[in-house]
Amino acid sequence: MSTYKYQRVLLKLSGEALMGDQAFGIDPKVPQRLAEEIKPVWEDGVQVAVVVGGGNIFRGIQGAAAGMDRAQGDNMGMLATVINALSLQDCFERNGMDCRVMSAIEMHQVCETYIRRRAIRHLEKGRIVIFAAGTGNPYFTTDTAAALRACEIGAEVLMKATKVDGIYDADPVTHPEATKFDTITYKEVLARDLKVMDATATALCHDNKMPIMVFDMGQDGVFMSALAGENVGTTVVEEEQA
Repeated sequence: MSTYKYQRVLLKLSGEALMGDQAFGIDPKVPQRLAEEIKPVWEDGVQVAVVVGGGNIFRGIQGAAAGMDRAQGDNMGMLATVINALSLQDCFERNGMDCRVMSAIEMHQVCETYIRRRAIRHLEKGRIVIFAAGTGNPYFTTDTAAALRACEIGAEVLMKATKVDGIYDADPVTHPEATKFDTITYKEVLARDLKVMDATATALCHDNKMPIMVFDMGQDGVFMSALAGENVGTTVVEEEQA
């Protein structure tokens, strides 16, 4: 474990990432690839927690835009994250990785209810913990849930897997000349309105001095490299560290 900079991490995955090349749902190749990325560091003793979104199945804010009650839509979105979490758990376990799903909404028949001390105990026992159902409350995103859980379990870094290799001063897809940051401060992220995570999540990390690492999970071996402290993306840090 001495080769890794971080010993307890929280990985935030978007629901859309699980779609792969599909237009909806879960592409089985994506959880399998995630398992292959995570397993080596898990076997080395790094404690890994995961928060997954639900946008590949249902997104509450889109339902609200279509006329649905926002709280009701968000409740549906939280249930979608449970489906994704169970899919990841199944794949991880088929790859020989001990795993627990903990939901912010009670559903005893399919997973455990989130209890902070129990989650930490699972991590200490060498189990991957997948946090489902967001915060359990409408109007809060899974980004905010990831920031909250990272702080609660004492993670050393919140790792957000995206489709780009870091944070840029403009969208690199539409602006090829965009400049990538190696490090950037929380305040600058908020001031520039960079869409790293929503403002609530960024502010929560800022208040609790939780580093945010943004990187492209599509590159082979990137998770291990990121945990080893290599510069594989962008890290959001305190002012004096930037």
